[in-house]
Amino acid sequence: MILPLALAAASSDAGENVSLPKGYEKWDKSRQKIVSDKKSPYYGIYNIHADRNTMKAYKTGGTYPEGSRFVVTYYGIREEGGKPVQGKKNIIVLMKKERKQTTTGGWLFAGFTPEGKPAAIDPVRDCYGCHLKEAGTHDLIISKYADFK
Repeated sequence: MILPLALAAASSDAGENVSLPKGYEKWDKSRQKIVSDKKSPYYGIYNIHADRNTMKAYKTGGTYPEGSRFVVTYYGIREEGGKPVQGKKNIIVLMKKERKQTTTGGWLFAGFTPEGKPAAIDPVRDCYGCHLKEAGTHDLIISKYADFK
């Protein structure tokens, strides 16, 4: 996952020719994850969507085939009755397996506004570094299949 606020301010052309996959909202969806530690790069509330082909590799925890796709929808956190609840949508992130993306470990990272328009990100600084650190031995996938159960 990546820091939503850094994505909004970052600059890169990585997502300019990339669009969100149509119908990703209908893919398998994880349980909602809440990270309330404001110092965490994952601060916020988010869901992960994975397409059918990606889920096969996700279940086994192995290497993902070319074209595997994850879409993560990030929301802010607001308090309601003393509990964190989903706020406004901040950003949407696409992670797609593309071996030609050599500077980011074979994955394309692209950010989008809440409306689905490209949002400039620096995929090396904003995405790859954390994914390499946290999941370098798991084909850069930080989340687990158990998040979907």
